[in-house]
Amino acid sequence: MNNRKDAQPTQQFVDIEEIKDGVIILKNGGLRKILIVSGINFELKSEDEQNIIIRAYQELLNSLDFSLQIVIHSRKSNTESYLKNLEAKQEAESNILLKDQLKEYIEFIRSFVQNNEIMTKTFFVSVPYEPNVIKESSSMFGGIFGNKKTAQEKTQEQNKSLKEQINQLDQRVDQVLSGLLGVGLRAVALNNEELIELFYNLYNPKKSS
Repeated sequence: MNNRKDAQPTQQFVDIEEIKDGVIILKNGGLRKILIVSGINFELKSEDEQNIIIRAYQELLNSLDFSLQIVIHSRKSNTESYLKNLEAKQEAESNILLKDQLKEYIEFIRSFVQNNEIMTKTFFVSVPYEPNVIKESSSMFGGIFGNKKTAQEKTQEQNKSLKEQINQLDQRVDQVLSGLLGVGLRAVALNNEELIELFYNLYNPKKSS
């Protein structure tokens, strides 16, 4: 007897219905835009600069009437391509002194990477919009007196509604971008290809490492 369960497609565990025009459309109708945010070295700032950043961040959070999700994505860096590039430069170098220095540097990097994991951190902010879904009446009176709409009319209404919802989401994104700029952080919304790559890497960490 085979107790092995049938393999289930990964898609059913993902809440994403569609990615369109830089917008993530969830299966429950919710919308998301993902911003990639630059980092700042807070520890290197003076005390006055740190206080300014903290106040600006507080003002940003207090100005919002919706929640944000802040994600820090850590991933082990792949240094092989960097080392291969150095080795190519070493081979092409005619100066014996520089050639030896490159060799020592390559050996140092290899040794350091073997004993220490080099991690890259990427910062993301997810901006949400949850539309108010009004279901059509299924009562007896709703069925009798309700206006029956064709499939084309329903599609047109859905497209119009989605466009309005995306406009609301874009207003939130602009507000967050402005607030982040006040903190001293640069941010930009991910496009379709960048979103697909991001979620592929999240769900396939071994392949993306």
